[in-house]
Parts: sequence; C-alpha cells; structure tokens
Amino acid sequence: MKIFEREQMADVTLKKGEGRLLKAGGMWIYDNEIAAVQGTYENGEIVRVKDFDGYPMGKGYINDHSRIRIRMLTRKKDTVIDEAFLEMRLRDAWEYRKSTVDTSSCRLVFGEADFLPGIVIDKFSDVLVVESLALGIDRMKETLLDLMKKILREDGISVRGVYERSDAKVRLQEGMERKTGFLGDPFDTKVPIVENGVKYLVDVAEGQKTGFFLDQKYNRLAIHRLCRDARVLDCFTHTGSFALNAGIAGAREVLGVDASELACGQARENAVLNGLQDRVKFQCADVFELLPRLEREKQLFDVVILDPPAFTKSKSSIKNAVKGYREINLRAMKLVRPGGYLATCSCSHFMDYELFTKTIGQAAQNVHKRLRQVEFRTQAPDHPILWAADESYYLKFYIFQVCDEK
Repeated sequence: MKIFEREQMADVTLKKGEGRLLKAGGMWIYDNEIAAVQGTYENGEIVRVKDFDGYPMGKGYINDHSRIRIRMLTRKKDTVIDEAFLEMRLRDAWEYRKSTVDTSSCRLVFGEADFLPGIVIDKFSDVLVVESLALGIDRMKETLLDLMKKILREDGISVRGVYERSDAKVRLQEGMERKTGFLGDPFDTKVPIVENGVKYLVDVAEGQKTGFFLDQKYNRLAIHRLCRDARVLDCFTHTGSFALNAGIAGAREVLGVDASELACGQARENAVLNGLQDRVKFQCADVFELLPRLEREKQLFDVVILDPPAFTKSKSSIKNAVKGYREINLRAMKLVRPGGYLATCSCSHFMDYELFTKTIGQAAQNVHKRLRQVEFRTQAPDHPILWAADESYYLKFYIFQVCDEK
C-alpha cells in the first residue's frame, strides 16, 4: 500500500480570522492566510492544517511556488493519504457519473469538485486523457491512473491508452514544466466517440484542452428541438459540435464558423463521418468580422449559437471581456429572424452569472430586442459544481427566443 504522507509531517497554522473560504467548504488556502509552519517539508508534500487556536482543519499538499499555498485533500485529521484513500475518491467519482451521465465519453475526475484538487481525467471511449495542474497531485498521478483503470476494468471497460495534456500555463506558476505525451504504449490519438447520436474523431494530442469539450454535452442536446428544418449559424464552432447536433436534429442548412483552419478541417471530417456534409458547412473566419458582414448582407437565421472561448481568465481583464460578450450577442440578435432563437454561453469563471446575464440584457436593449428565456443551463453533471468551491462553476448557457417590439 503506497502512502503519500510522511510520518513526521509539517503543521501549518492559519492566521486568526483567516481560512474563511476553507471553513465555508472550499478547498484552497492562500499564501497570505498562513501564520506559521512547524516542521519541514518539500513542495508537493502533505501537511496538516490547523486553525489559529490549534483546531485541526485537515490535510492538503503545499507548494511555496503557488499563491494557492495549500490544496486540501481531506477535512479529517486522522485520514491517511494513501492508495486506499485515492481509490475511495475515484470510486466515488465513478459511481456518481454512472448515476448522472452517459459514461461512454465523460469527465471522470474534475479536480476540486471530486475532492482531488488539481487533476482532470477525461474518458474518450477507451482512451484516458489526464491534465495535472498542481505539484502535489502530480506526484500521485500514476497511482491515480492505475487505480482508475482498475475500477473501470471491474465494469468491463478496458483502457487502450493514456495521453497526458498537462500543457496549461498554470503549471508554470506551480514551478512545473508543461508536458504532453503518451503515458504508456503509443496509440492512434484520433479517437472515435459518439455523443447525442453524433460521431466525432477526437484528437487527444492536438485538440484544445484535453481534445474535446465534454462540458456542453447536454447543452448541445438541448438545441435539437429548435433546429428541425431550421437555418442555423454556429459561431466559434471548434470541431463542429453544436453545428453537427443541429444537423443531426434535422436542420436544413447549417454554417459553422471558427478562426482556426485546423478546427474547421476537423469539423468537416466530422460532418463527413455523419453524412452531413451537404447540409452542414464550415467556414474559417473571425466571428467579430463575419457577424457585421452577415448583417450588411441582410442574412437571417432561425437559430444562432454563440459558444466562444473564455474572453477573460482573470479579474483584471473583465471590462474588455464584457465588451466582447456584449458585441457578439448584439450582433447575433440582429441575425436572428423575429421569433427565432439564440443560444449563448460563457465558459469564463470570472464572467459570473450576474455579470453575464446583465451583459446579455444590455445587448438586447442596444438593438431593441426582447428576450424570452427558454432555459438556463450550466455544465454537464460530469463537471460537477461543488458549492463553496467557486472555481468549479464556470459555464453559463442560455437559450432565448428573440422577439421584436410590436
């Protein structure tokens, strides 16, 4: 049994009045919340955490390179961080997903929301993709993957291969190098999957993030009923997921737009894979330039979909992000025929629900449109939102009917 904590581990004491996020249910302790450390440690090791008065707060791993100094693994002082503990966490995560989502392709582990901070494991059919973002969990990565494969095998799922996509910039802030590549024997990195009846080739080596955005699975399904016999515009289409869902749902004409020619090429391959190449087309273009041109051409669509990348990844750039979201939404509203539908979203954690909602409302006022809300959605359940761990809630997704004043 592999044990990840030292017998003589360091004790970290919080300042009086600090640890508010932790006490509310969060997973992080920041550098400015720590009063003292007793004992020695290496970055990435497990430490005990105590409140200012000595009350035990649990255990987590520490890293001096990160502003998030400690990421908590357990609230219990007597829990041992060993292989059995990690297996318990992974089994809980897998059982939860079997109850809530289609597991043919899904996110198996979502970091803090699965009480394993700093790691993501995605399953694409019989391939796993891992993204490790913090030093402490990186030391447990191989054990976690071996245990995950064991758990899946018990349900008759044999993992063909594992690919690492630990190439996010945040690793540099943890004092780690960015890494990608096979963990084990090499395999074909273009992995066929089926989601909502749509076939895709997921490129786990070259695709964005871990290769495919699983978080929009049920949001893509939600547009099906709106797209039958419709003319659809899908902006920021990436590898064509919303566009292809519109096509499968019976849209008569779909245009998917993305600034990446590589993404458009993959989207066209996926269209052929589904026999939709005659009705679902893709164009490489800058959405901010294309929408005004379509407006000048007096083009109208029954459904317009906006699935942009995060316009902000920090609080400091919120103002520019708001301008970007307002611009694309007001342009999109002008392209929706009266009584048609707009699906719009933000995947930025910093663009919170209130601000995103306010920004869409401003866009509608600017172009004299009335919005009738069909539904509001978030990320798929395999990307669970853990209350008090605000970083786990990032995706906001609205569907509106766009109405003219009469």
